[in-house]
This record gives sequence, C-alpha cells and structure tokens, in this order.
Amino acid sequence: MKLNELISQFEIFMSNEEERVYDKLTEPTPLHQYTLREQTLIQNLVRKSLVSKIRQNDIVLVVKNDQAFST
Repeated sequence: MKLNELISQFEIFMSNEEERVYDKLTEPTPLHQYTLREQTLIQNLVRKSLVSKIRQNDIVLVVKNDQAFST
C-alpha cells in the first residue's frame, strides 16, 4: 500500500502570522524587503519546506515552493 493511499490530505501546521506572510509571497521577492519579524517567520517557513531561498547574484530571494521559478 502506498503512502498516498494512507494519507488523503497532508497539511503542515502554520501559525496565523506565518500564514499571513506566506500569503504575501506571490512572486520571488528579496528577503531584505521584509521586516525583521517577517524574516524570522520566513525562516520558520523555510525550515518547514514551505518556502525556498534562492540566491541570485548577491540577492537572496524567497519564493513559495509550489511555484515554478525560472532564472
């Protein structure tokens, strides 16, 4: 039996604050444009594998993992 058959829905817990910041991430955005608190929340989302950091030249961009990103 496959894992997908056992688990119909897989959700990762997000706090209300994390969810608000996650919803703001509509496109790849430089990390420095967020407040210090938002940066901390984004780091939490990176640890939960919901957000990825992308280094482009000297800028660190953050993007949701469910979006395709082309350089």
